[in-house]
Amino acid sequence: MPKDHIKLIADNRKARHDYFIEDEFEAGLVLTGTEVKSLRQGRANLKDAYARIKKGEVWVHQMHISPYTFAYYDNHDPLRVRKLLLHRHEIKQLYGKMNEKGYALIPLRLYFRDGKVKLQLALAKGKKKYDKRDSIRRRDEQRDLDRQRKEYK
Repeated sequence: MPKDHIKLIADNRKARHDYFIEDEFEAGLVLTGTEVKSLRQGRANLKDAYARIKKGEVWVHQMHISPYTFAYYDNHDPLRVRKLLLHRHEIKQLYGKMNEKGYALIPLRLYFRDGKVKLQLALAKGKKKYDKRDSIRRRDEQRDLDRQRKEYK
């Protein structure tokens, strides 16, 4: 089987800081031509994006794809709501988890896989402030240990 060709477009690094990631899904997107061309230029932002389930369909909100610079007319709205393509059993699984308190659907990465735009979607639970501080403290301690280990070698 040939290796997947993946080209990263955008990464939501803040998501792992703000949320505990429970499960991850890969979804396709319904896009217009100018959106795909803009994504090929790497012009997307997932910072404040989130997903919702409405009437058995998954929609991503607040995902910013900049307008394509070379389009004269019929350019897209940068913040329009976009439909995600998932299998029905995945949507049912997400819907069941979303009814529990504290869960959210957060986009983690936007990338091209074999020429098609894919979105890595995470089922996540929000972190409290003390959880974030604990994560930062643990990361700093690990960095110090790695630094000391490197000095002794």
